[in-house]
Amino acid sequence: MINRLRKRSWLVAVYALLLGGAFFSLIPLYWLLRSSLMSMAQIFQLPPIWIPNPPRWSNFTKAFSVVPFGRYYLNTALIVLGVVSGTVVTSSLSAYAFARLRWKGRGVVFACLIASMMLPFAVTMIPLFVGWSKLGFSNTYVPLIAPAWFGGGAYNIFLLRQFYMTIPRELDESAFVDGASYLTIYARILLPLTRPALIVVGIFAFMGSWNDFLGPLIYLSSSSKYTVSLGLRMFQGMYNAEWHLMMAASAAAVLPVIVVFFIGQRYFIEGIALTGIKG
Repeated sequence: MINRLRKRSWLVAVYALLLGGAFFSLIPLYWLLRSSLMSMAQIFQLPPIWIPNPPRWSNFTKAFSVVPFGRYYLNTALIVLGVVSGTVVTSSLSAYAFARLRWKGRGVVFACLIASMMLPFAVTMIPLFVGWSKLGFSNTYVPLIAPAWFGGGAYNIFLLRQFYMTIPRELDESAFVDGASYLTIYARILLPLTRPALIVVGIFAFMGSWNDFLGPLIYLSSSSKYTVSLGLRMFQGMYNAEWHLMMAASAAAVLPVIVVFFIGQRYFIEGIALTGIKG
């Protein structure tokens, strides 16, 4: 009886701590949504107003009429589609080569790949910009999409490699006996079993591409090609004082990321958990 009470008390304490952490973590998001439905005077009123009264839904229509966010959404969606598809395809192929194939120098190449994760973007930013400019791809979406089709990123390769290593090799050997090729094993055996990890990689790629600010800022010079993140910056520069419209535009920009995460959160948690298991 005493042990049961101690266990329940421990669970109550843990859940209370988690709920408290979640509450404080969600305050900035709530403040954003709350401010997007208020007037300028209500946002800066002291003591602060926590619930908009009345909610000003017109802030969203005004924000979208001032800056062409519809166009920016389409531009960002185009980039995200190319990045997500390229990342999922090429990172899974690369991870398959590192996890299931035997070839000379595999360990050295993988070590160099992992070491590349320690290079900050600031180190490679200027050489990459010069290279893409020499190739004639400045002010285009190519520098933002093409790198995803050449490996998909070291971290994604590492994540999928760890997942592939949890799958028994006996499946490959049985398929080889039946006459299957490497690509057949990859497409018909490994890919269906690694759906949670692929969804995790897709979510990471989506969030990184959708929220990317520095990349579009470096390569895009035409306002008609701006992404959502650049559009927010331009909006802030044009209308510094209109914080209620800025908050409405920011809430609209954050919404797709929240929706994607909640749709794939089950696979996200499952994929992260399984990639830590050594096969």
